[in-house]
Amino acid sequence: MHVDERYLNTCPVGCNAALEETEYLLPEGALLRCTGCGQLINQCTEERYLQSMQEFNDPRGTLPEEGLEQRRRFRRSKMFLDQITKLLARSPDEIRLLDVGCSSGAFLEAAARLGFLAEGVEPAARAAATAQAAGLKVYTGLLHEAAYQYRQFDAITLFEVIEHLKEPLPLLHECRRILRPGGILLIGTGNAASWSAAALGAHWEYFDISKHGGHISFYTPTTLAKLTGQAGFEVASIKTRSVRFLDRSNNVEPIYILAKIGAELVNPLAKMLGKGSDMAL
Repeated sequence: MHVDERYLNTCPVGCNAALEETEYLLPEGALLRCTGCGQLINQCTEERYLQSMQEFNDPRGTLPEEGLEQRRRFRRSKMFLDQITKLLARSPDEIRLLDVGCSSGAFLEAAARLGFLAEGVEPAARAAATAQAAGLKVYTGLLHEAAYQYRQFDAITLFEVIEHLKEPLPLLHECRRILRPGGILLIGTGNAASWSAAALGAHWEYFDISKHGGHISFYTPTTLAKLTGQAGFEVASIKTRSVRFLDRSNNVEPIYILAKIGAELVNPLAKMLGKGSDMAL
């Protein structure tokens, strides 16, 4: 692909280093790697990027299915919320929380159930409308358009947002502006330095823009820490979890089951070494 056709031509982390092609071959072309920091980016066009982002303008958004998935999602949300209360050393009803890219409000609902003073921002109008209809306080639009007051929030969450952004620094600067002194920014994204990425390569689902619309920028613990540091944040912790070595759709069931058991066995080690596929900073 010609450089002028690419949506991303520079490192989102802010490096001025050259980009080089990697061995990860995707339909949009080989993933590019920043020679300065190692950040990986997709070579898609702007048209392909915008097309893939349409999947989020759905009334259900990220609402989990009823039953087991809903309970699992709540437990994971509670884990993050417990971490916020621990770091702030305050009770939930004393914490003003903003979820940026809140979709249809699954995380906001969990926060509200636990007593947080929670609200959200969501640019996808249909998903935002679902959250609003459920009684959640959600602004429809981009973060800077909401024009929140200086130092208004104690905690801000960005789940599955940063990997969609061509220029993430302005968003992070706005997050810092509206956070109170000592406030917390919690970012969740995939870990391009994970054992899953190493094992699956171009077949790692997180790289696939057709399965995960808008995924164009892939962080490691190092590049995410560098980016947030440029916005004036101090990293309190980076944690990773979950390993997967095979794609279920491309393998017979017995082999997939064996690989899944193996992944479960190495999960504790991956977590300890920062090699899990899900990353939270």
